Amino acid sequence: KFWDKKSNFFYRKFELFHVSHQLTSYFKKKRQGQKKIVTLHDLNFLHEDLNEKKKEKLKTLVNKNISNADVIVCISNFVKEDLERNWLLFNFTSNPDVKMVYNGLNFDQIDASSKHLGKYDFLKKKNFILNVGVLFPKKNQLSLVKMMPYIEEDLVLVVSDSKPEYEELILEEVKKNNCEDRLHIVRDITNEEKFGLLESCKALLHPSLAEGFGIPPIEAMYFEKPVFLSKHTSLPEIGGEVAFYFDSFDTDTMVQNYQKGMQTYFHETGYGKRLKDRAFYFNNKRMAKEYYAIYSSLLNEL
Repeated sequence: KFWDKKSNFFYRKFELFHVSHQLTSYFKKKRQGQKKIVTLHDLNFLHEDLNEKKKEKLKTLVNKNISNADVIVCISNFVKEDLERNWLLFNFTSNPDVKMVYNGLNFDQIDASSKHLGKYDFLKKKNFILNVGVLFPKKNQLSLVKMMPYIEEDLVLVVSDSKPEYEELILEEVKKNNCEDRLHIVRDITNEEKFGLLESCKALLHPSLAEGFGIPPIEAMYFEKPVFLSKHTSLPEIGGEVAFYFDSFDTDTMVQNYQKGMQTYFHETGYGKRLKDRAFYFNNKRMAKEYYAIYSSLLNEL
């Protein structure tokens, strides 16, 4: 209920509670003797081009959630290091342990999916590269659009949200290069449709500038698709040695990195298996086991 944002009455009986995101409006309080875990996904608001009022509002909300935590779990080493760099911005009531647990995907669920493309079935006949995420400047999809005149593939953008001014920039760039019929913006898709696109694409290109973790590259690697990532934030942790990386966001360089990477992928025996093996590391069973160890440790302190 809305009043639960102000009260901790309904969860006072629990010895341990786990807040799974740092921006929740609930579970901010903690009674004496309780243990609290908070999963910190990112501090991107500190690095984005936000006005000071918005930035301060987000910092206050994060502070209310993590300030009284016994353990803060970061979803990548990059996030952990970012928190440590910005430690003094937050007012901790105690000295929380900071741990790192990678997110984990349910690959059994992916295998069981029908992967039916529905109204996007026509894309199966296309030769396309894929990007999945919000259409925000920090995700850097404009750099992919600028590649289009120099590659033969169509570009499919799976968009869960967008900033209108950034989307307009992308559409203007597409029109300027006469590539309107090769750009496909896909919205409000199901998991089955997303998995179908991953199964059908030639590669996933993810030149993001701000990432706390990076689920789309893992999903693509599970489908044995080559992934091309930026070298920023958490992405090198996710892609490891099997991903390809953009040396810069200069269009010529991106095109060269892409073409060279695709040649390696097609000519090096067993590359698809290496990608899938990398994806398997980020599984939900490993994640659950690591969280269970944290739960057990905290409960043993009571």
